Amino acid sequence: MAAHAVPLAVLPSGLWRMAMAVGIPVGWSGQLAEDWQPSPENFFYITLLTVVTETLAFLTLGLVRPWGERLPRWFPFLGGRRVPVWAAAVPAGLGALAVAAVTLPMFWGGMPADAGGSDAPQGVAALVMNACYVPLLLWGPLVAVVTVAYCRRRLGGTRA
Repeated sequence: MAAHAVPLAVLPSGLWRMAMAVGIPVGWSGQLAEDWQPSPENFFYITLLTVVTETLAFLTLGLVRPWGERLPRWFPFLGGRRVPVWAAAVPAGLGALAVAAVTLPMFWGGMPADAGGSDAPQGVAALVMNACYVPLLLWGPLVAVVTVAYCRRRLGGTRA
């Protein structure tokens, strides 16, 4: 269940960013509104960021699905081979630490909408932005929990 929660925890911030990318007003004003106005460059950057984060979040499912223990047959050169525990656990553990290192500082000075100063979203727009970004705080801890469960299951020989 925790592994399935990871992509869902990442999804709201991605949807918020994509709204911004396609020109839906998200509350920026002043210089921030100018910097993030719709353009091909901003659209490409925001879309790439969103696709990469959601893809990384979906990889957590590999820790609870069969393809996290044995590579699918269609996988080039290695298809059908067992995945060594360390080959999944080390990247997942490092990923949990990296995600926590990126997401926690977003909240040290307050909520994400507070980081933009007077140009940041205000009122309802700030509430929406914060509601979309708060779930990111779950990403690192959830990946860590799933990684520990993966290691226990694989190294202990039991299926949970």
